[in-house]
Amino acid sequence: MSGIHRLEELSGPAVASTLTSSSIMVLPTGAIEHHGAHLPLATDALIAGKVAEAAVLEGRSRGLDLWLLPTLTYTKSDEHAWAPGTMWLSAETLWATLIDLGRSIATTPARTVVFVNGHGGNTALLGVALRELRRRFGLATFSMPAGVQRAGRGVDGEPDELGLGIHAGFGETSLVLHLRPDLVDLSLGERNVPEHIAGLEYIGFNGYPVSFGWTSDDFGSGVIGDPTGATAEAGAALFTESVQRAVGAFTEIAAFHP
Repeated sequence: MSGIHRLEELSGPAVASTLTSSSIMVLPTGAIEHHGAHLPLATDALIAGKVAEAAVLEGRSRGLDLWLLPTLTYTKSDEHAWAPGTMWLSAETLWATLIDLGRSIATTPARTVVFVNGHGGNTALLGVALRELRRRFGLATFSMPAGVQRAGRGVDGEPDELGLGIHAGFGETSLVLHLRPDLVDLSLGERNVPEHIAGLEYIGFNGYPVSFGWTSDDFGSGVIGDPTGATAEAGAALFTESVQRAVGAFTEIAAFHP
């Protein structure tokens, strides 16, 4: 049993006897949603699950008491609700699911849960859930992004995404080319960078001071970025960096006390 790292591979009694208050539950959250014509619906779930598992294995080799939970794949993807194939939960349904999962985790000896999130549409709700799970069940709760995402910089063969490669662009496409090249059709990848907002000082994605409500078809195809220069080599580098970041985060989490 020493080689088991997936919680679901333990028996119920083994969970009670193997886990301790120092055990850390790692729960990847992804999505099943539109990623253009060139990427699979499972892109976010694939990246979150693969990064989380590799980081759990590496962390365990360093003595961390990490346990991988099955990836939560149906999540809040209503920004892509217009696109066939997107499977999404309402905010209310995902909220209730997160609370129920926290309640279930609290029945084990483990007192810490980390959400390794591969889908930006989950981020805000996960942030609120962290405090709710802490308050209701006394869990130590954390959330972090899964894959390292970078917009193409326009150098070394990368496309210039003007800092706006946030969905199905260079970074995500490169990661999937590394993880599952059989699921990528680059011949169908097309640049779709919203250049008209690239020069704005205040309004934007991911850290700009003014956020805005949007659905992905506001930008046409639903792709926000440029996948045309993506490579498996770039994806391998991003994956390695993603795993290293996650292991570093798990190490700090294991020692963290507010």
